Formats: sequence, structure tokens, C-alpha cells
Amino acid sequence: MVIKTPADTAPELHVIAAGSLLEFVLVNHTFSMPVGRIEYLHLGPMAFMEFLLANGNSMLFDFLQDYSSGIEIPESVHSDLISLFRVYLIVGGMPAAVLAYAETKSFRDCEIAKESILGTYEDDFNKYGAGMNHEQILKVFKKLPLMVGKKFKYVHVDKNQRAKYIAGALHMLEMARVAFLVKHSACNGIPLSAEVNDKKFKTLFLDVGLMASACGLSMIDVENADDVMMINSGSLCEQFVGQHLLYSNEFFKKPELHYWVREAKSSSSEVDYVISVGTRVLPIEVKAGKTGRLKSLHQFVKEKRVKFCIRINSEPPSFFRTSNSIHGGQKIEYQLFSIPFYLVEKIRRLGNPTAQIPNNK
Repeated sequence: MVIKTPADTAPELHVIAAGSLLEFVLVNHTFSMPVGRIEYLHLGPMAFMEFLLANGNSMLFDFLQDYSSGIEIPESVHSDLISLFRVYLIVGGMPAAVLAYAETKSFRDCEIAKESILGTYEDDFNKYGAGMNHEQILKVFKKLPLMVGKKFKYVHVDKNQRAKYIAGALHMLEMARVAFLVKHSACNGIPLSAEVNDKKFKTLFLDVGLMASACGLSMIDVENADDVMMINSGSLCEQFVGQHLLYSNEFFKKPELHYWVREAKSSSSEVDYVISVGTRVLPIEVKAGKTGRLKSLHQFVKEKRVKFCIRINSEPPSFFRTSNSIHGGQKIEYQLFSIPFYLVEKIRRLGNPTAQIPNNK
């Protein structure tokens, strides 16, 4: 018997398949994959700019959409965007949570929606593959929000459990797009994935709002923080940046993200994220304040000879031309572009070393 597919009988129709467990179906399928007829589109949580639209801030959305380097951001606009960024840290980008907040402006209603999502994921673990220890998956799931921004160590999940079982549970959560691995790359060129060390990685959670709920953080904690980077030791901001960078590439490209670490007894260094823009390697540091130390970034510049770097913080955009000494006293000149958190979605466009930089900076 020959079964006709829509491509044969109705080529004008598009069949869409979606779901958190779709990866499991594709891994274990027994049917013949229709090569050339499937298009993969990758969708993450609602981004910050989508959050602005959902909450009626279309003018701020338009401002960010049209922003280019060199444009001065008025203090009132910057202040409004940073305030909304803080709100996003708690609400997050899950559509149900954003809708609850947009309709009522109630963080309690938003929290109810997020707790429902977290609970549903936990109840769904029994579908994550035969032979898996669902209690182990639950344990990793609960630990993930507390480990964002740190090198993942199996012993931090369960010191009494063998690493291979924790790795198996983590892999299940990764396939379900609940966890994302940020792997170390040597970063000597593109593609970054060609020089990955699978034993060195950090993890990201599904969404910053869900992470905030899982960590017991509320809007009061964010509002009372003098420095947003001090909230949960900065991991909330690292999650925010990471989940936006994951989906900053074209929607048809599988999300991936890397970081760089140099582990040495005398001088260990770590650059929070590294992406490629065209043929260039772009290091990105997530920092607390305008004058935060950039020791790791400087080390990266020395070793990789890059000429353009990005720092993300809560200050208005600024350009710096600076130089760094390497072995033998030779100086490497490079440009540092500091951008506020709310511009992270524009990082691939702004991360252009040919951008016009004011001469007075």
C-alpha cells in the first residue's frame, strides 16, 4: 500500500509539528524521514522586545528596533527600559506568564502561571524515555536553576550518584529543551563548535522567569537590589543574556552557545559567552557596572588577538578604544562596546567592528 503525503497530493499545505517532546519522537522514529521536505524552525521564550509589545510599550519597541550604534539614548528612555528589563527578569518569556502579567500587571497572577508550568514539566517526566530514572531527572531539573553561570559538576547535583546517570538525565532535559549546554570552545576560529571540549560546560535553564520562581526570587528582591547583577550572584542576568543569545541567530539554525575558559593555577580566566558574527569571533562579558574589571576579556584578547569585544551591563551604550600588552611588550589595540541588557537582541548587528565610533571616546 502506498500512502500519499501532503507533498504528493496537496503541496500547497504545510504540516506543522511542535511540542517539548518532539526531539524524542524524532530520535526514536521508525518511519522513513522525508529528506528535503522538512524544515526545522527553532522557537524559544518570548524575547524582551516581544515582551515590550505584549505590554503595550510599542514606542520603546520601535526605538530599540531602529537603534544603531552612535545614537544617544535619553536618560528617561534608558531608565524606563532598565525598569522593564527588571520586570522581565521576574516575569520571563513564557507566553502564559507574559499574558497573565500583561492582563493584570499582577506578579501574583504571573507567579501562578509560572508555577503551573514548572509543575507540568515535573509531571511530564515519565514520558522522557523508557528505562530512565524519573526521580533522577527531577533532581537535575530542580538543581539546574541554581547552577546557571557555573561550570557544571555532577557532584553538585548528587554526590552519591554516578556521573553517567546524572549525565543521562541532563541529556533528556536537553532533548526536551528544558536545559541548554553552553560548551567551552578553544575559540581559535569558526565554527566555534569545531573546538568544543565536551567535558567543560555550563548550563542554561529554559527561561529566566521560571528560573526566578525556582530560586524563590520575587520582584521585591529585584527592586530592592542596588545592583541588578548582585541578584542571585548575577546568574539571573547571565540567564537573560544566554537565552537571548541562543536564539539570536537565524530561526532555521539550531540554537547553540559557547564560552571560553582558561584554567590555570596562577591565572584562570572565563569569558561568559562567545559567538561568531560572520567570520569573526565575538567575546561577550556580562558585567555589573560601568567600570567592572575585564581581566578575563583582556586575557582572551591577548591569546586570540581579537579586535572587538562586547560588555553587557546596566549602563547606557559606550565605546572605548583601548590596548593590551602581549608577550614581548607588543600592544594590541581593540574596541570595547558596552551595551545595556535591553539591547542584547541587537548584538549581532551592533557587534560590527566597522561601526562608527565617536572620536571623543
